[in-house]
Amino acid sequence: SQPFPELYIWVVLINCLTFSPHFLHLQGFLEQTYLFYGFYKVDKIHFPNFTYNVPLAYLLVTVAYLFLSLIWIVKRSATGFKRNLVQDEDRFQSFCNKIFAGWDFCITNENAARLKRSSLLYELKTDLEEERIKQKIADRTRKEKCRIYVLRLVLNLFVIGVLAGCFYSIYVATIVSQELTSVGFQENFIMDLIYEYLPSIVITLANFITPLLFSVIINFEDYSPAFEIRFTLMRCVFMRLTSIGVLLFSLWSQITECGEESCICGYNHKLYSCWETRVGQEMYKLTVFDFIIIVAVTIFVEFPRKLIVKHCDCGLAKWWGQQEFAIPQNVLEIVYGQTICWIGTFYCPLLPAICTIKYFFIFYIKKVSLINNCRPATRPFRASSSNFFFLGVLLIGLALACVPVSVSVAQINCSQACGPFVNYNTSWEVLPTTVSQLPYGVKTFLFALSSEAFAVSFFVITCLAMFYVIALAGAHKRVINQLREQLAMVG
Repeated sequence: SQPFPELYIWVVLINCLTFSPHFLHLQGFLEQTYLFYGFYKVDKIHFPNFTYNVPLAYLLVTVAYLFLSLIWIVKRSATGFKRNLVQDEDRFQSFCNKIFAGWDFCITNENAARLKRSSLLYELKTDLEEERIKQKIADRTRKEKCRIYVLRLVLNLFVIGVLAGCFYSIYVATIVSQELTSVGFQENFIMDLIYEYLPSIVITLANFITPLLFSVIINFEDYSPAFEIRFTLMRCVFMRLTSIGVLLFSLWSQITECGEESCICGYNHKLYSCWETRVGQEMYKLTVFDFIIIVAVTIFVEFPRKLIVKHCDCGLAKWWGQQEFAIPQNVLEIVYGQTICWIGTFYCPLLPAICTIKYFFIFYIKKVSLINNCRPATRPFRASSSNFFFLGVLLIGLALACVPVSVSVAQINCSQACGPFVNYNTSWEVLPTTVSQLPYGVKTFLFALSSEAFAVSFFVITCLAMFYVIALAGAHKRVINQLREQLAMVG
């Protein structure tokens, strides 16, 4: 019904390219808007019945969104973990369940029946492939094991060297970009954008090249399909998330470095009069550049590749093949973008709204690309059992995001020229200052909650509760094993 669905992608690209240059070049009016930390300069807003404390609200909102994200991820992870325990059954029982009880007899539509049949066949192929790999691993001789272990050691050393080179490139690119931006070097608009987005360009190139390299290397390491996907994904996760950490480390090494002079304000106030805004700009650049790269790859790589494979009969087209839709890599892109959003929200308060709009467009771009440009993966992939793993990776991203935000809030001095915390040495000082102004009873209660005695007591109670849950889980596991033995006997 839609003969040219790719046109929708072209419309999105044209709209992206026709954005005002001000949305890319952050040294103009956009720097002095609600988008960044430095614009929020009001200390308190007085209403007839109460006073709204802007610094306190700014800090508490940061704590609240990180805490709520943790609660939601843990809740979803617990659901996926329980599902994995239920699905962790004997392979023979899994085959029987799929063959004899996997069909839905409520299906009356021919298309739905075809999809259900394809889904069952795909799951059976995945199970059989895993069994074949397990049998191959079990039949290895000692000589083959030594050879594969030596090969894995060499390849992992090579991977470590590649990662070290990428991290050093990010560090150098960040230093060069900050120096040129601070000097105010202006040659032309395009060169200014390249210098300004240099760290984002290097990070994006590293994130684009290393997964391709890892996917080639993993083929020589001879792992099982499930572990192969997880191991490749963990390498890519380490690359993407650590690249953000290297970028932040490079920024803070510049912000807190004053050369031969001592930092009177606790940071380099000459080059970074509002360092929070500079960090927010870097997170904004990563978000925008990530969106541009996703759209550009979809249109200028996947779509032409599909046309070449479809309309060209040469041997290169057949060897190249149509683009595969890799679920792990697409999930990793979402985790990467969400981590940037978590880090940048404190410095760029409107970044979550930008990310919402970004992923709204990305969803439909990926949908059109999946339907029209991609083919199913040749390697079997069990998406349902990897749901818990993906949420665990997202939890790692949240932990990484909390570290730099916590350090900047509690350790690094606030900018004295901008932001809501100009009257405080650090952002965290607004909390004890506000608590000290509360009534005596409330203040005593809050101090009791933050005391060492309460912390030790809470830790002990939590450990006891954890030990009880572990013991209860062990008892349930024994009951489950007994029930499985009874089922085997009945069979």
